[in-house]
Amino acid sequence: MDAVTRGLIAGAAGTSALNFTTYLDMAVRGRPASSTPEETVDKLAGDVGVDLGKGSSAAGRKEGIGTLLGYATGLGSAVCYAMLARRRAPWPVGVLALGALAMIGSNAPMTLLGVTDPRKWSATSWISDAVPHMAYGAAAYFACEHLR
Repeated sequence: MDAVTRGLIAGAAGTSALNFTTYLDMAVRGRPASSTPEETVDKLAGDVGVDLGKGSSAAGRKEGIGTLLGYATGLGSAVCYAMLARRRAPWPVGVLALGALAMIGSNAPMTLLGVTDPRKWSATSWISDAVPHMAYGAAAYFACEHLR
């Protein structure tokens, strides 16, 4: 199996784990979903001059595109890992590398666009972001290595 295929499968597993962990956190703590994906789409669309429409149509497009960008980040992070990791990395290194790739891949664009500023996050916000990304890293790592 080639690295791209292995990475896509691992990315799908990791993204599922990230979503599961995020939604479990929302259910347990009763917290709402983050609005940053939609804000990122809104900012990007404005910057490039794309009209997303008005009202509920625009809101639906922002939510849909924001979710798709999350999937692209999850798939892309694992594909990058699978292509760069020529041999099996020790599991703590692989899990942290994949989790960090996904976390940077999702947060860096939002930070660069001014949607969020991690320097101002509370400890709870950092944990709420890091735990699902490490769940992503674990699932993606074990899937990728199992398929090797």
